[in-house]
Amino acid sequence: MGQNPRSQHLRRHAHTDYRSAGRILDENGLLGLLDTLKTPPFLLILDGVQDPHNLGACMRTAEAAGVHALVAPKDRAVSITETVSRVACGAAEKLPFAQVTNLARTLDHLKDKGVWIVGAASEAKQSLFDIKLTGPLGLVMGFEGTGLRRLTREKCDTLVNIPMLGTIESLNVSVATGVCLFEAVRQRLKKA
Repeated sequence: MGQNPRSQHLRRHAHTDYRSAGRILDENGLLGLLDTLKTPPFLLILDGVQDPHNLGACMRTAEAAGVHALVAPKDRAVSITETVSRVACGAAEKLPFAQVTNLARTLDHLKDKGVWIVGAASEAKQSLFDIKLTGPLGLVMGFEGTGLRRLTREKCDTLVNIPMLGTIESLNVSVATGVCLFEAVRQRLKKA
């Protein structure tokens, strides 16, 4: 049996996208990027997301929301792979991706630069919809299993929850990321 020529092209294209991944930064590169911005920093910080489909979906949503960079730890987290690039649908080539050695230290450096660090946690008392998300912002999302690690949680300026009305206790990290990012977008557009 022959193969569908269209599916062969898609497989080659996905591999090509992976090879041409966008700008990968270290912590110094991330801090340097912040110095070049003409608008308040808008960052997505993923604390140990390990599923490449989730990282790709988060990248795609972040790029669509106008995030300046995605930050993730080097260890115990997925990096940009062929799957990530494919799921991101072009965002992996456009969105700067900062892989940092020590996420807690990076959060401290971001706070020193005036970035307000907001962590999403299901047990938080404050609703996402009740806080200001219009200034320099780093939105921190936890990994698929247990959410934010203890030290990451402690480094956040505030923790927020997404109000849930059903019986399910949590959302997939990529879905929760979309909800949080676009609440920030809504507020930023309203302010502008």
